[in-house]
Amino acid sequence: MGQKTLLQIVKEKPFEDYANWWKVGPDFSRFMSQAIVTQWSRLHNNDCDLGPVSQIVSEYLKIVYGVTQRENLVEDFVNRSTEIEIESGEFDALSYAFYRSAYELIERNIEAYEHSLEIERRLYTKRVGKVFFGLVKDDLELELPTTLEDERSFDQLKDCIGRVGNFLKTQGYLRDHFNFLFSVDTEYAGKRIVQDGSQFVTALRQKGIAYSLYEMGYPIILPSAVYLYHTIGEAQHHSSRTIEELFDLIGYEARETDDFDPTGYPSDMVVELWEIKKLD
Repeated sequence: MGQKTLLQIVKEKPFEDYANWWKVGPDFSRFMSQAIVTQWSRLHNNDCDLGPVSQIVSEYLKIVYGVTQRENLVEDFVNRSTEIEIESGEFDALSYAFYRSAYELIERNIEAYEHSLEIERRLYTKRVGKVFFGLVKDDLELELPTTLEDERSFDQLKDCIGRVGNFLKTQGYLRDHFNFLFSVDTEYAGKRIVQDGSQFVTALRQKGIAYSLYEMGYPIILPSAVYLYHTIGEAQHHSSRTIEELFDLIGYEARETDDFDPTGYPSDMVVELWEIKKLD
């Protein structure tokens, strides 16, 4: 990880099926701008100069999509302009640029943080997800369950996740589909995991751990997630950290398994295996 240049990994893993851009919803753009930019601006020794970020955006758009950055793209995103519609490739580039900047800032100032570089980068993604989910939660007027002890609370959880997924799809974060499944039949860490959806609450209560599968169809940042993962070592996980925050608020630790690598999936079916545990 961290040994390849952007140009090298793009040549190895081009995403031709992302060449035709689609519109991104204004609420998603506005919420994501607030989440990303506020947390980026609070990083240690960040002078908040947008020039270097804009340079990364320009380089990314040229290398990945073969296009020139339009005027004021970064400024429009930061200012949450409602007059300009951001397109999928533009958001992909913006996400890559702000996260690359954030990850490099954290590395340069790691002595100012409490944890390792790997953990601090992940914590940055969690902070962004926390802010973003709070905005989505208020916008959708979600009522979260207070626990996951019975089928009623489980149904409430599924409804909330489904509504978040519908927001992500209708706002253009996912071009195709969203599925968060509690029926699991897969191999992981040398063992077979088989869980019927009706067993989820019981597994949590009796075993202390349950599983889910998060399926994404054409997530808007798949190219930049792959490129960040192979040049820096950490992707953005926008929607995953959003759902992770939902679970956090009801007292559960939930996230994709550590071995997740976005590279090996087709664009129309990116799949994460999740582990869900009750927080101590």
